[in-house]
Amino acid sequence: MSVYDYSVTFPDGSTKPLSDWAGQPLLLINVASKCGFTPQYEGLEALQRGGDVQLIGFPCNQFGDQEPGSDAEIADFCKATYDVTFPMSTKIDVNGPSTDPLWAYLRAQAPGDFGPSAGMLYEILKERKPETIGTDEVKWNFTKFLVDGDGKVVRRYESYETPQQIGSDLAAHAG
Repeated sequence: MSVYDYSVTFPDGSTKPLSDWAGQPLLLINVASKCGFTPQYEGLEALQRGGDVQLIGFPCNQFGDQEPGSDAEIADFCKATYDVTFPMSTKIDVNGPSTDPLWAYLRAQAPGDFGPSAGMLYEILKERKPETIGTDEVKWNFTKFLVDGDGKVVRRYESYETPQQIGSDLAAHAG
């Protein structure tokens, strides 16, 4: 299996297989409009415009009710506030019984290494959701998965890892 076995559903109801992006790296991100990490949209858009990677955003409201809007409201916010040009899926779940199948696959392929280096986010989760520490669950908004041009999940980046910090990895996997 690879990410190419999955499809993305967009707000207009259309569906596109990830295999349509075969041969180029992908960065798949769970996003939210009302999160402390939301300003990462600016750096993510810069990566998209750099041309080394195709980004796809997956809005998710599972963390602190930080993505409460409709699919249309989310798209409008991203365009008006950050001039986002990369595609956004419909709102999904990345954890729990309704986890989107693609995100279950991503989590299994790159469980993450979430520990004290996450700083304040680690401390908050340790206090409020200790059951998530040490699991493959997505811990918060703006978790990112890098997929190479062959559809293999290369790496998971936690929320606190900024687009600027991961830029060198993206360049290394550019076609």
